[in-house]
Amino acid sequence: MRVCITIDTEFSIGGAFADPARRPVGEAMVRCDVDGRSQGLDFMLDCFGRHDLQATFFVETLQRYYFGAADPMGALARRVAGAGHEVQLHQHPCWSLFQHPDWAERVRRQPRQDDFAGRDPASTRALLRQGLETFADWGLPRPQVFRSGSLQHDDALYAALAEAGIPYASNVGLAIYDSGLPEYRLYAGRHLRQGVLECPVLTFSDWRLWRPHLKTLTISGTSLAETITLLERAHAAGLEQVVLLTHPFEYVQSRGDDFGLLRPHAVNQRRLRGLCDYLGAHRQQYQGCGMAQAAAQPLSAASAANPLLRGQAWQSAGRIATQLLYDRYGEWRLARRAAQGAAA
Repeated sequence: MRVCITIDTEFSIGGAFADPARRPVGEAMVRCDVDGRSQGLDFMLDCFGRHDLQATFFVETLQRYYFGAADPMGALARRVAGAGHEVQLHQHPCWSLFQHPDWAERVRRQPRQDDFAGRDPASTRALLRQGLETFADWGLPRPQVFRSGSLQHDDALYAALAEAGIPYASNVGLAIYDSGLPEYRLYAGRHLRQGVLECPVLTFSDWRLWRPHLKTLTISGTSLAETITLLERAHAAGLEQVVLLTHPFEYVQSRGDDFGLLRPHAVNQRRLRGLCDYLGAHRQQYQGCGMAQAAAQPLSAASAANPLLRGQAWQSAGRIATQLLYDRYGEWRLARRAAQGAAA
């Protein structure tokens, strides 16, 4: 079974839409330096390299409208590719507003600027062209897989992807965004939609009362014990692949949008490190590989399998308690460091 660890690699608006006096955050959102050491990108590359696992970095391109043609993401993307990982296309439409001098006024008039669902098809096609041109400018191979910002999707997006010649997508994660469209009620597997093969991020049920509670498989929102249970159950169910989602900034704690004061996120770092150790120790069952490599495998009867896997409720309860306590501890530590810095 193929395991695709996918990393949405992006900068941050940094609160600029709420307060135009604020400025977006660039490279710091990806490197996540703490005491001169990258706890984001470098930490992840070290984890993958230790067990020779290939991951997929979905790299955002529309932020170029703010940072300009020489934005720092190009160097980061080339570094990822040089380390042997897939670099694929990710886009948040809100960044395209920065091409307009009156961007702040446009946000006030129409706050929902980051939507792909319901977007005018001509606008979507233009955004995709920008992404393909950016990859060419960066000197990177043409992307084969697309992931939308916030996992938003509709039929029009898939039609635009097919027209742009992008054969694969990973836009579905039902606990993050649910379009309400029955044909996109996808928990797992590989599914052809509008000529594009969709490979959803795994969605599972972590507990159940009168109906299942859905959870999409992420590093920051799923314990290592839960993830291993899901991998074992996916393997037993005969699934071809499992897709996980994470971001570089999940491996540090910050005070809101303030990336000037960070500390390592020990819980999330243990989860990723533990997952890589597990995959490295179970190579007979699992192959850590890129999304395009996994999606390009010949389709079979098993490809359309769409089971809703169930986790262990007691593992979920432990995860919730751990996250609550650690978040509060991290806030206390950061507040203490900020106070010490102010007193110095």
